[in-house]
Amino acid sequence: MAYLLQQLANAIPLAALYAALAFGYSIAFGVMKRADITYGALFAFAGQMLVLFTDVGYTKMYLVLPAAFTFGAVIAVGYTVGTSFLVGRAIMLPLSRKSPNTVIVAALGMMIILMETARLAANTRGIWLPPFLNDAVVFWDSGDFRVTLTEIQLLNTVLMILVILAGAYVLKCTGWGRIWRAVTDDALAAELCGASANRVFLLAYVASAVVATICGLLATSYYGTMDFGAGLMFGLKVLMIAAVGGYSDPLKSAGGAALLGLTETMWGAYGPFLWRDFVIFSLLVLLLVLSRRERIVP
Repeated sequence: MAYLLQQLANAIPLAALYAALAFGYSIAFGVMKRADITYGALFAFAGQMLVLFTDVGYTKMYLVLPAAFTFGAVIAVGYTVGTSFLVGRAIMLPLSRKSPNTVIVAALGMMIILMETARLAANTRGIWLPPFLNDAVVFWDSGDFRVTLTEIQLLNTVLMILVILAGAYVLKCTGWGRIWRAVTDDALAAELCGASANRVFLLAYVASAVVATICGLLATSYYGTMDFGAGLMFGLKVLMIAAVGGYSDPLKSAGGAALLGLTETMWGAYGPFLWRDFVIFSLLVLLLVLSRRERIVP
């Protein structure tokens, strides 16, 4: 029983991460209507820039660790959000009116550029952040087994949930959210009513990248590093994770992604670990096929 409770506790941070990533991805997908793995690349790029510039601040500028981490976070946010603005305006906005294949090719190219930029900037070194906020918080103690999470796991979970709630409030209760929903439903009709679909597209793309950036910083601060090849894995994973709850509603996407995070944790705890990614990706493909069939069949 205690082991099950610990696994459920372990699932909470992962579910929050997947939910926040899926929520952010759905914001951009709503106006883009194209599969875009650049989102996962931006997530990884933010973490890589955090690690790189924290190391620069600590070893080159001789800052204390909190100041170096803040320096790295600020630079990472600037680089990632600025990159998303340029990519959204110069590449994805024009291509979103073209064939879906063009967006896939462009996204793959951007992912390689971001991945190689981070690798070359770090001289292909694996840089790690020192652990912090890693004291255990005990939720249940049976005497010989304790159910715990670390402070940084709890902090990251709370922050990711706040990102989802804040985003949901903006989309549901503000004027920009109503315009976003109008463009999502019918961009041409929204244009005829006076809304600028291009401006909404760019704002949605940058807002999505902001969510990816926050998640990248939080995930890297917990895991300690971000692999150079993580962009492709997370790009594909987020693309299919968001489909679990459907792309039409970011909150539904977040809920489906959280459920998948729970499933992945439970499989890692009770199933063969080597088969975990195979089973998870197979499940995602199956869900994509079923959701596609539901949209086609009247």
